Amino acid sequence: MGNRRTRWSWLGRIGYREATALQLALRARVQRGEGEEHLLLLEHPHVYTLGRNATAADVVASRAWLAREGVEVCETDRGGQVTYHGPGQLVGYPILDLNPDRRDVRRYVADLSAALVATLAGYGIAARAAARSAETGVWVEERKIASIGIHLSRWVTTHGFALNVTPDLSFFGGIVPCGMPGVRMTSIAAEGAGEPDLAEVARRFLVPFAAQFDRELVEAPPGEVLAVCRSAS
Repeated sequence: MGNRRTRWSWLGRIGYREATALQLALRARVQRGEGEEHLLLLEHPHVYTLGRNATAADVVASRAWLAREGVEVCETDRGGQVTYHGPGQLVGYPILDLNPDRRDVRRYVADLSAALVATLAGYGIAARAAARSAETGVWVEERKIASIGIHLSRWVTTHGFALNVTPDLSFFGGIVPCGMPGVRMTSIAAEGAGEPDLAEVARRFLVPFAAQFDRELVEAPPGEVLAVCRSAS
């Protein structure tokens, strides 16, 4: 099945809980056959998110530090353990219907990884998808530049990826990223590829994403998309 229409939006900075509610509202519409697929591109304020396999011990920062730095801690239904989201990080949440021909979790993760690798190649960064069972996400040599954590309900996806563009990488020190002690995090900026604007990186991501998933991407106004969440509440 080729060239299925998928709407996309750049939402700018939006809270994690609001973005989660928006994903659920869009997913419900897709599952009911009342709405189109969507790709949400955005950034979050400082937040640590705990996936289904995370434990409280994965957050090593003190409560005092969290309060001082304004870092929220949220539990989530995505796969994986704990990760950080914050300013300077491009987050992508595809709400895609993998029925009937893409019902393969590994293929979906591989396709997301391939789109990220292609995007990074445009900045002169030679990245790779996770190659070992203990790895997840996208890497530059032994440094992790993007995280992937997903959820599927009746083969409709939520959650997605987080690509480090220009974030303050020190915030990863408050957690055990993805349950991997000692993992080195990196970013587009840290790899010496400049400090591109997040919206620019988001637009560059659209081309390999559309090619990888055989989608026709159509831009949707942010206000229209956010109204979906308000109408569902």
